[in-house]
Amino acid sequence: MHLKSIHPSPIAKKIRKELSIHNDIRFDDYYWLNDRENQDVIDYLNEENEYVSNVLEPLKDFQNSLFEEMKGRVKETDMSVPYLSDGWYFYARYEEGQEYPIYCRKEGSLEAPEEILLNVNELARGYEYFNVTGMSLSPNKKILAYGVDTLSRRIYTIHFKNLETGENYPFTIENTTGSSAWANDNKTLFYTVKDETLRSFQIWKYSFGNNVSSASLVFQEDDETFNCFVYKSKSKRFIFIGSSSTLSSEYRFIDANTPDDEFKCIHPRENKHEYGVGHIGNKFYIHTNWKAKNFRLMVADVDYPEKENWKEIIAHREDVLLEDIELFNDFLVLEERIEGLTSVRVINQKTDEEHYINFGEKAYTAYASTNLEFDSKLLRLSYTSLTTPSSVYDYDMESREFKLLKQQEVLGTFHKKDYLSERLNIKVRDGVEVPVSIVYHKEIKIDGSAPLLLYGYGSYGHNIDPYFSSVRLSLLDRGFVFAIAHIRGSETLGRSWYEDGKMLKKKNTFHDFIDCGKWLIKNNYSNANHLYAMGGSAGGLLMGAIANMEPNMWNGVVAQVPFVDVVTTMLDESIPLTTGEFDEWGNPKDKEYYDYIKSYSPYDNVEAKDYPNILVTTGLHDSQVQYWEPAKWVAKLRELKTDDNVLLIKTQMDYGHSGASGRFEGLKEVALEYSFILDLAGKVK
Repeated sequence: MHLKSIHPSPIAKKIRKELSIHNDIRFDDYYWLNDRENQDVIDYLNEENEYVSNVLEPLKDFQNSLFEEMKGRVKETDMSVPYLSDGWYFYARYEEGQEYPIYCRKEGSLEAPEEILLNVNELARGYEYFNVTGMSLSPNKKILAYGVDTLSRRIYTIHFKNLETGENYPFTIENTTGSSAWANDNKTLFYTVKDETLRSFQIWKYSFGNNVSSASLVFQEDDETFNCFVYKSKSKRFIFIGSSSTLSSEYRFIDANTPDDEFKCIHPRENKHEYGVGHIGNKFYIHTNWKAKNFRLMVADVDYPEKENWKEIIAHREDVLLEDIELFNDFLVLEERIEGLTSVRVINQKTDEEHYINFGEKAYTAYASTNLEFDSKLLRLSYTSLTTPSSVYDYDMESREFKLLKQQEVLGTFHKKDYLSERLNIKVRDGVEVPVSIVYHKEIKIDGSAPLLLYGYGSYGHNIDPYFSSVRLSLLDRGFVFAIAHIRGSETLGRSWYEDGKMLKKKNTFHDFIDCGKWLIKNNYSNANHLYAMGGSAGGLLMGAIANMEPNMWNGVVAQVPFVDVVTTMLDESIPLTTGEFDEWGNPKDKEYYDYIKSYSPYDNVEAKDYPNILVTTGLHDSQVQYWEPAKWVAKLRELKTDDNVLLIKTQMDYGHSGASGRFEGLKEVALEYSFILDLAGKVK
């Protein structure tokens, strides 16, 4: 192993801060790091970055070669599969050596001349970070609205481009989510504005051609636990305003032909009632958990959309989670999660015949992709598995035939047949069986000798489904087993799976992950000396918790942008996201939740004991998990830990939660993480 803490590690100064609530006092010596305007804070983060460079110096050449290896698998000149909308074909393409996409269209035929909508490479010149989102065309296809973030805090400025002249208009709309929706008059634009905590709280209406300051407020979300958003229906007939919290939602709508109308509410928000709305013909299709924990599908006349008029067309099932729907004139497509995997169900609404699409693998990810045309029997699908690169298909819903349009090309020596994947069900401490997806090179012996990287998330009902990763091959080809633990807190096994891993049951998430790791060792997928763990954001909370609970299990832990100071953050409603997350973690202003959160919050439970080797990553401009959480955690770990293992924190001074914006820059971060793990496993030659 090359990594050793031979260089003196930075020592953060201590300034005692007393935090008190519920007659309980906590002392936070590193609270002062919560000030990005303080030069001492910047100096400390830079010291830590220099320390990372010093400790990883022996791996510098390997890290660079790993980056080149990963980059070498990427087809640099490439394009997406075109999709059809209103007689135009749209696609994105990349050029060799370029970091960003070029968005294009062709009218009527793929043989028509190409028109470039946006060349993001040109727009991004001079910026360390550049991200485009929310591209929205006026109905006459002459004006493009798009959002730009140059700071990586997910605060977007909307720009407008005249597609006839190629010029950008001289005005912009700031402080938005980047997304917008055009009314059918080609001049009225609805968009979402953020408040000082970055909560999406207002919908505004702007009449194109007028002064931007003349925009008018259409809707304001006053409940701080809700975010609002606006979108146009697939049918292009309605503009919807949605408002949602973790457990509740509400929708209102107007006809897109009459943008000055008052928005009409479909059904007022109710506690623990979530619903979503789609439209076709004279019907609203309503995806709802009203009296249906795993959701069901209802339909209502657009003139009488109130809940008392909803009629059930797909019933609730205890063992099937209805995740999403796709509407066509003659077909209804359902995305259902059955035994942990997404199943795609096709219903012919003319004949009432139905079937599930057979994908032929035991562990995979499949979902409806871009389907903007109603009058079609072709379903555009995206598909991937741990051994199958990302694939795009057109599926004929009548003949049930697949047509492969594109599969991610992996350059180099990759052959799918060289890798094996498995789907396991591991019984954990309370008797529940947790699904685990595994992949490894066929030459690896499952005899306890292989190092294993266990990945997890387990929050917000978000699923980490089995997916292909070309960068992951750099681990698999060096003898690693890779596993995803589909732990509670996700919705892998339905809504109850989520509810059993949140609020006052949050520790199930951590216990599941630990127990899966122990089972994998016991059953010879790895050994006690070479088990590694990785997770990001709320998965970084998982990393912090398992490092406290079972520090001797892991030879190395990689915590990406980790949410580790749960008590303090959830008590501070000025921090982005806090108010919207009380239904996920609980509100610590309630003593019961305070005590429970405090019992697992990684920062509050750092002790004087041995910890594993740990690499932490964060971004100075992170709006999701503020940089000071991991910075404080590392400072406290340095102070209290009793081992000589490596502890590193790398702060990206130009980025936020999602890391670098370019397609290759992000690989440098992966190369850093992989070189850390591979060195600990003795796989660096």
